[in-house]
This record gives sequence, structure tokens and C-alpha cells, in this order.
Amino acid sequence: MKKFFLLSSFVFLLGACASAPTAATPPPPSGTVLFQDEFDNNASGWDRLANDVGIMDYDQGGYRMLIRQPQMNFWSTPETDLRDVRIEADVVKLNGPAENRAGVMCRYQNGNYYFFVISNDGYYAIGKFINGQTTLLGQTEMQASDLIQADTVNHLRADCIGDSLTLYINYNLIAGAKDADLANGDVGVLAGSFTQPGVDVSFDNFVVMQP
Repeated sequence: MKKFFLLSSFVFLLGACASAPTAATPPPPSGTVLFQDEFDNNASGWDRLANDVGIMDYDQGGYRMLIRQPQMNFWSTPETDLRDVRIEADVVKLNGPAENRAGVMCRYQNGNYYFFVISNDGYYAIGKFINGQTTLLGQTEMQASDLIQADTVNHLRADCIGDSLTLYINYNLIAGAKDADLANGDVGVLAGSFTQPGVDVSFDNFVVMQP
């Protein structure tokens, strides 16, 4: 067993005068940008903190997460509410252990979310964090892939469409899973440590599109 997560973190009105139901608004065309951020404006809404636990902040044109304690997760969201999305982002390890985790998240609501992560020692996972419990989806442990770059930028893509969750690493389809617990919510980025503290990663080119 390589790794598993341990986280700290129509109603009708009948009658002669009843009006017709309002038609649902169709989704925008596929490829429409719903949200994007290159992290060059430090007032664009992501969390900013620095303390003994770590750092989350804009840094040199990216969004940095430094985790100073073991077995710890950080995440941040820009406060959107979306349903079906295609999320893309670049992530690079700045420092710290290669046994780390970093990725993107969808359908965040009240502390619950789906996550798509990689580690710089070459592993990936799709999962969910609900009511304080982590569950990997379609796998019992993080899986190895030689598509993950150890010390250079990795491009991640996560599709959350209906109950389908799909992960692409460096433009290659790598894994998929099914789950229907969360239907909508925020998007975001996350990073975490395993047994070693000092995980230090940076995100850039974060974009959310209509699938």
C-alpha cells in the first residue's frame, strides 16, 4: 500500500390564473470560461494567511501553499457556485518532500468536496472528503503513473460532469470514477503533507470551463 489520506481537514399552482412554470436556463456553450485566475492580482479572492501551520498566498505570479506540519491539508476556493465544470491548472513543487499531494477540487460545499491530486513522487488519486472522512474513488490507494513530472510543472485537468469525475495529467486521461453525493459547489486548489512537513507548491493558470 503506497498512500492513503489522513486529513486534519416544481411546484404547480393550480387554478384559472396559474402561471406557467419558468423554463430552466440552458447552460452556456461548451468551452465557455466560467472562472479564471492567473494569480497576478492579490485581491482576486483567494485565502491569504501566514502562521506557524503554513502559508497560503499569492506569490510571484502564482498561488503558493506551504504546509509546515505533517498530515495536514490546505485548500482555498474563490467563492463560486457551479455544477458541471472542467477545471485546469498548472502546479509545480517549489520545495519540500516529493511525497506530497497537490491538485484541484470541485463541488465544495460546507467543507465537503471532490478532489483530484498528484504527488511529485509519481502517484495520483480521485476522491471525496465528506463529513470529515476521506474516500478514494475507483481505487483503494494512490496509483502510480510515469506521466507525473517530479520537478517541473504538471498540468492538471479535472472534469466534474453529473456523477462522472475524470482526471487528466499532462493532457493524458488517467482515471475516472462515479459518485453522486455532491451536485454543485465551489472550485478550488488544495495541497497537503503526509509524514513529512514542508510541502511547498505553487498553482498557476487556473481556469474553469463549461464542459
